[in-house]
Amino acid sequence: MEAPNTLSARLARATSAIRSRDARVPDIAVVLGSGLSPFASTLENATTIEFPDIPHMPVVTVPGHAGKLVLGTLPGVPNSPVVAALAGRVHLYEGHAMDTVVFASRLLVTLGAKVLLLTNAAGAISPIARPGDLVLISDHLNLQGQNPLIGPNDSALGPRFPDMSNVYDRELRARATVAAQRVDCELREGVYAALSGPSYETPAEIRMLRAMGADLVGMSTVPEAIAARHMGAKVLGISCATNLAAGVSAHELSHDEVEQTAKKTRDKFVRIVTEILADLGRAAPSA
Repeated sequence: MEAPNTLSARLARATSAIRSRDARVPDIAVVLGSGLSPFASTLENATTIEFPDIPHMPVVTVPGHAGKLVLGTLPGVPNSPVVAALAGRVHLYEGHAMDTVVFASRLLVTLGAKVLLLTNAAGAISPIARPGDLVLISDHLNLQGQNPLIGPNDSALGPRFPDMSNVYDRELRARATVAAQRVDCELREGVYAALSGPSYETPAEIRMLRAMGADLVGMSTVPEAIAARHMGAKVLGISCATNLAAGVSAHELSHDEVEQTAKKTRDKFVRIVTEILADLGRAAPSA
């Protein structure tokens, strides 16, 4: 008999609670970053479950993160895939243990999603992005000082030493690029660096990140990507560049700027993500 507090047991209880409300198995899942939660409200035939109603789900405390799970279908898409949208996430800087930070993403995979789209608000380091641009994540730098796989490995979830040479799936990135073009949007690609936060980076740190090859910087996504790959899901990442990074920007950084830019980008974000999810949903059964 499985111990009641193992990660697998906690995921099973959370999954059971969700399926008691909606038995649909998602074809694809999306985690919505700062200011991007309103995408979840566009889903049709939707079931909304607040985080506190899901066992073991941590409480969201950051503005711009709604804190709810929405299961539904894409508007205006015939034979739409079932989408599980996580409207909001928790972060390492909120004081959570790393296994808590990635619990929701692991839950989406446990629910059945074979493809996980991770989105975030990010600072632009290189010229590939300016505020309001959407950028595909091609790779990442984990500079948070922690890894969600540290500790005993649950072999029922994944291997002890998972490969990370193709974290953000090349084939899915190619499909996303073509899907974005269908709605007249260019998606460039860049490397995302994850730091712990919550303070924004110093100009010296941004110069360091640029020298290391980072195009974008933020405080999320990387732990979730590692956990999802550990479980065998395919991952796609999209950053919404909401501000120029320190030393690149001429003014002080603030979370208000992040939310305001995300709000201005909302319609484009919804349009692009809907098209990408429709396309990836068609690919999910063979993923």
